[in-house]
Amino acid sequence: MKKVHKKFGQSVELHEGQEILLTIKRIGINGEGIGYYKKKVVFVPGSIPDEVVEVLITKVERGFAEGKIKKIKQRSPHRQDALCNVYGMCGGCQLQHLAYSQQLQGKEEIIRDAFAKYTNLENLPLRPIIGMDEPISYRNKAQLQVGERDGDIIAGLYATDSHRLIETKECPVQHPHTNEMVRKTVQVLRELKISPYDEKKKTGVVRTIVARVGFETGEKQLTLVTGTDKIPREKELITALKTKIPGLKGISQNVNRDKTSLVFGGKTRTLWGNERINESLGSVKFTLSPRSFFQLNPIQTVKLYDTVKEAAALTGKERVVDAYCGVGTIALWLAPDAREVLGIEVTPEAVEDAKNNATLSGINNARFFEGKAEDWLPRWVKEGLKPDVVVVDPPRTGCGKPLLDAVLKTKPARFVYVSCNPSSLARDVAYLGNRYRLEWIQPVDMFPQTGHVETVVLMSRVEK
Repeated sequence: MKKVHKKFGQSVELHEGQEILLTIKRIGINGEGIGYYKKKVVFVPGSIPDEVVEVLITKVERGFAEGKIKKIKQRSPHRQDALCNVYGMCGGCQLQHLAYSQQLQGKEEIIRDAFAKYTNLENLPLRPIIGMDEPISYRNKAQLQVGERDGDIIAGLYATDSHRLIETKECPVQHPHTNEMVRKTVQVLRELKISPYDEKKKTGVVRTIVARVGFETGEKQLTLVTGTDKIPREKELITALKTKIPGLKGISQNVNRDKTSLVFGGKTRTLWGNERINESLGSVKFTLSPRSFFQLNPIQTVKLYDTVKEAAALTGKERVVDAYCGVGTIALWLAPDAREVLGIEVTPEAVEDAKNNATLSGINNARFFEGKAEDWLPRWVKEGLKPDVVVVDPPRTGCGKPLLDAVLKTKPARFVYVSCNPSSLARDVAYLGNRYRLEWIQPVDMFPQTGHVETVVLMSRVEK
């Protein structure tokens, strides 16, 4: 048995339950503070760079350890009171305790660290991050689980790494209208005694409340995700919701009986009103069905897409391919300045939405195709439809190797990469090697108070 010194923080190696003194060096990709104990990485949620903290070790793995703050010995001047009374419990935000200017600085460092890990670039062309003037009330959609507490119905988010539901009545990062919609919906469910769905017992009805508001139009959309086909007292429910939520345009039901972390099931029906609400970004108009993906922060989305437009450097002569087009947001943003835009998306419903959004916006030089970009790109090149610019906005896992190989073979002059994960972004940039030159990196803070950062990268083809 290994000997462990009793003196504070002096054990030979880390063990669960051990207390250590730690200096926090930087912010991690999930918003936690990172320190080093005998060269071992220790993740400490709620800590801030340059703080000295007493840490209780809660988990030890081969390459890292996790801990929680017992006491702050040296407090950062950038520490502030959280905006929310359930901060640190609900798992939604990670950085409310840190002054916003330092949140932005920390996110820039996250990007620097990712590129240092995956590339050997000496002078990283990183621009200052684009933040928000008011980094609250920015989310246009609330997606809250429904459950019971002491016999009462509540709605909220699950605590980190658990199935314990934390009630969130007034989330400071949500638009006030979505907070109101959730609050009024819970009130109606209580009054009508429509119970939450229990996955284990397969009893009850409502699993999730999804409330969405159009920032530009003010239109409101409510979706109840249920574990059953039928909702008891449905007519009374509709009447009460219409009465209590002013501006409500439609109520839908989505059925999800599966034991899954996915919110939506495959079946959606309109209970009342319109299936879709209208929204716009600049001059581009969209209609959003209950399951349509749309950026959660419209204010920053305009800044993000303007950065993409800058990177594309369109003159009206270029053919652009949007390789993960979704409902056509980026493609339609670029279309007025391009000769032609071709969007590719694997989800059939999203392709139809993109086509409808193009028609709604009066854009006739954008076409949308179902499938994978790695299949369509070589096919178009053979047909003589060689793109000048390729834009990608992949999921957190990044672009797959087949797509990057297709880009290398297609040889667009400009490659614009929009990323929500600095690690997969840096990895993919490194994969493109010396065939594409990294021109600049522009971070955009899409989700203030969290550890997430969106990034736009411009790469240009190197002639050989």
